[in-house]
Amino acid sequence: MGFNITLIGQMITFILFVAITMKYVWPHIIQALQERQDTIAEGLAAAERGNHELELAQHKSTSMLREAKIKAAEIIDQANKRAAQIIEQAKDDGRVEGERMLEMARSDIAQEQEAAREQLRQEVAGIAVAGAERILGQQIDQAANNSMIEQLITEVSSD
Repeated sequence: MGFNITLIGQMITFILFVAITMKYVWPHIIQALQERQDTIAEGLAAAERGNHELELAQHKSTSMLREAKIKAAEIIDQANKRAAQIIEQAKDDGRVEGERMLEMARSDIAQEQEAAREQLRQEVAGIAVAGAERILGQQIDQAANNSMIEQLITEVSSD
């Protein structure tokens, strides 16, 4: 009987142990396991959201980079067009300025030629008067000389 009483005592002790464990220890273990499971689930969900947000951010950054490249190409193209316009405008301005300077030079040359002709006419008239005075040996009337010289100059310049 000793064997049976021991077996019954062990069973009662085991049942008491299981009952006490289930009543006092088991809820704390279950709660700790549940908290751990919730924490792991939250971590996995956060990781999933992070991966999804990372994917979205990569797509967005790729899109923004593509747009930035397109905009940069447009800006460069506009700058090249503007540079070409400025160069053409500078060429046109240079051409106009060159033509203006050429006209001024031609005008200056014409004025200088006219002044040189007038000076030459005056010198020729002076030489003619001096020659005529020497030939005649006397002083000729200056007013009469001037009218004849003007007439002579008009005939010479029309030729």
